Amino acid sequence: MSSARVDYIAPWWTYWLHNFPHINLRFQPIDNSFQPEEENYQQSLIFLGCVAAAGLGLNLLCLAIYLSCLCCCRKDDEEESKKPNSCCVTWSAVAAGLITCVAVGVGFYGNSETNDGVYQLTYCLYNANHTLSGVDSLTTGTMGSMKSGLHQHLARLDEIFATRGDYVQTLQFMQQMADNVIKQLLGLPDWEEAKVDLASIADQTAKIEYYRWLTYLLILILDLIICLLACLGLAKQSRWLLTTMMVFGVLTLILSWTSLGADLAAAVGTSDFCIAPDKYLMSQTKGIISADIVHYYLYCNQTLSNPFQQPLTIFQRSLTTMQIQIQGLLQFAVPLFPTAERDLMGIQRLLNSSEVSLHQLTALLDCRGLNKDYLDAMVGVCYDGVEGVLYLCLFSILAACAFTVMLCAIPRAWRQIACRERDYDDIDEEDPFNPRVRRIASQNPNHTNMHSFCSYSSSMGSQNSLHPPAPAVSNAPVSEYMNQTALFGGNPRYENVPLIGRGSPPPSYEGHLSVHDGGTE
Repeated sequence: MSSARVDYIAPWWTYWLHNFPHINLRFQPIDNSFQPEEENYQQSLIFLGCVAAAGLGLNLLCLAIYLSCLCCCRKDDEEESKKPNSCCVTWSAVAAGLITCVAVGVGFYGNSETNDGVYQLTYCLYNANHTLSGVDSLTTGTMGSMKSGLHQHLARLDEIFATRGDYVQTLQFMQQMADNVIKQLLGLPDWEEAKVDLASIADQTAKIEYYRWLTYLLILILDLIICLLACLGLAKQSRWLLTTMMVFGVLTLILSWTSLGADLAAAVGTSDFCIAPDKYLMSQTKGIISADIVHYYLYCNQTLSNPFQQPLTIFQRSLTTMQIQIQGLLQFAVPLFPTAERDLMGIQRLLNSSEVSLHQLTALLDCRGLNKDYLDAMVGVCYDGVEGVLYLCLFSILAACAFTVMLCAIPRAWRQIACRERDYDDIDEEDPFNPRVRRIASQNPNHTNMHSFCSYSSSMGSQNSLHPPAPAVSNAPVSEYMNQTALFGGNPRYENVPLIGRGSPPPSYEGHLSVHDGGTE
């Protein structure tokens, strides 16, 4: 993306964030220019965090009012047990789960985009620091070799050529050329005077970004786990799990609003910088580095003249002149003064290394390298970085909505579970259609069979012990038949029990047969 760009253009979302109202803590509007050292500008960013805190307070207030209404405005228990309103809880849980999944997906994407942008920034800072360090090292090394190495060689040659005035004059001219080279190198900007160590800034930025990325990763995982456990508690109808998830839901809600305030302040502050980064950099380097040099690196247009062209040209010409002089001395002076060959060859090697340093210095001082690092850094921060922070803000909003819905659904589910348990307690335990009795029977089938056998045996024993007189046969109604059954020890509870596995008919049926037979006889 940066390779196709001729100049830096801020994205549209940075203009949108830049137009946010900048208000200090005294509720006074201030200038929205990026001024991190100004107290009012710092207060304007803190004010955005306070807006998120106000949103958190309003959210908690609404939840408190909702829970109060839910506790105070209760329906009749019988009506609620007959018509359980579980549809609202189910759809609320589904909505909270879907919103949480969307929020976590958005959060992962935003966290990755922000990390990519910051990584690109640190990479460009390391490259720029490598370039500036290379310029400083080449400049210092060349000046050191000119001052110390060349001066020693020229001092020894001056003693050797003491008898030849023309050779001594040549050596003096070379000393002037060396001083001229040193003068031109001293005219180059000293980047260390800016008191900005780009490598340390990159290290601190990478460290902070690592902990930020890890924190958001843990928040995303925590949100997903809380949502899954809340759904599990609703499915299992576990009140203790729902209560625990409700507590964690409140904490996560607070964390979501807190992250929203921090992300919003960071996005607005970074957007203020992205609108006019050159203006801020010019103000920071004012009085330390020439404005022409900063302008040359920030824009790097073909129409701009290279501020280093003149000193580098003088450097090149001085080296060429010195090399010509050394070649003449090697050709004409060495046959007369053989001892001078060693120092002349040393000077020639020094000039050759200085020429190599000159080519490297010319390449490093060219604006294209540092300007590319500058543009890539701006793209990383203002495009990927701010875009990722906006997605993280969206994640915080969606997470707050999801946990708000979840906190509204859990108390209703908790009440429904409590009502169902009360309904189970009110059911007759001797009712064979009671679900609790069925569960007990399925867990202990031997106990159920023993109970039925004892009931039948006791009924049969009571029937054998009684010998009532045989009543007359009559077409009695059903109520009279039930009275006869109870009289002869029959148990109407077992009239509808299937006859599978029984050795004899029910006692009431035997009593009915005896009465019928007596009447026939």
